[in-house]
Amino acid sequence: MSTSSPKHTIHLAQQPEADELLGRSPLAALVGMLLDQQVPMEWAFSGPYTIAQRLGTDDLDAEEIAAYDPEAFAELLSTKPAVHRYPGSMAKRVQQLCQYLVDEYEGDPEALWRDVESGKELLARLKALPGYGDQKAKIFLALLGKQYGVQPKGWREAAGAYGEQGAYRSAADITGPQTLAKVRAYKQEMKAAAKAAKATPK
Repeated sequence: MSTSSPKHTIHLAQQPEADELLGRSPLAALVGMLLDQQVPMEWAFSGPYTIAQRLGTDDLDAEEIAAYDPEAFAELLSTKPAVHRYPGSMAKRVQQLCQYLVDEYEGDPEALWRDVESGKELLARLKALPGYGDQKAKIFLALLGKQYGVQPKGWREAAGAYGEQGAYRSAADITGPQTLAKVRAYKQEMKAAAKAAKATPK
């Protein structure tokens, strides 16, 4: 479905084959972002490549994944090394995401952003995806704008702080090991600040 997409240089998985897939497959990027919770980011974004390998293909197809037997698909993600810390629930989410793309976009993930006229519209479409809350949708919108050349009018504003130029807040800002370290440091600062805020007596 997505093999005609232009190729982008991505460094989210920090693994050449996995990053190459992310660079040419919109569905792989969407699945990687979906998996990016409660596990290290590189583990999450390596997931789509692992899934493709286990399906015996060099790309991901929304129709194929949506139609896959749920138990067999969960097994596919659970096989060691597992694709996620919670492979069973994540397998379900990946299939729900693919089913939604089949139902709403004829299985073409790129149709999500191909004809959007504004960042606000794209954000609304991303928030409607199964497994995508407000924060995840904004990070993915920033990722599309910063690294995939998807830049509808007002995309930075719609992505909020994640859309800012020169920021190192999320996956959207990672272009190699150095920027990965900067994003990690920012996340640790945020965690420490949140912890301190909780500990402060009211």
